[in-house]
Amino acid sequence: MKNCFKEGPISPEFIATSIAHHQVKTQIGAHQIFLGQVRNDEIDGKEVTAIDYSANEELANKVFHEIRETTFDKFDLTCMHIYHSLGRVNKGEICLFVFVSSPRRKAVMEAIEYLMEEIKAKAPVFGKEVFEDETHVWKENS
Repeated sequence: MKNCFKEGPISPEFIATSIAHHQVKTQIGAHQIFLGQVRNDEIDGKEVTAIDYSANEELANKVFHEIRETTFDKFDLTCMHIYHSLGRVNKGEICLFVFVSSPRRKAVMEAIEYLMEEIKAKAPVFGKEVFEDETHVWKENS
């Protein structure tokens, strides 16, 4: 079972390297990528400056694995990668990187939508929204 977690934000360099590694897989005709970024939300007049993510890693990796397997069963995919941040991720930084590949574009477009709904609904990853004064509240998924 793959570890889907990265400590801190997911860097643009990590994303670029992941994409570059797929150039040798010439049976692939399409890629679709979802990048989740920490928003500069305002809650009760306070500005969110970061989200501090936590998870029961063993359980969450199991859930991510089950989501991956179900997605492979439903769509004609060549490969799939899911990475989620743990720890503090500041506004504007990437906290979720989902990357799917297939011989054809329709499969990747449908798969990424399915994956995002499954991850939001099932993945036991939790975030505390951190305000500029360093107080925090548990994030509610929308």
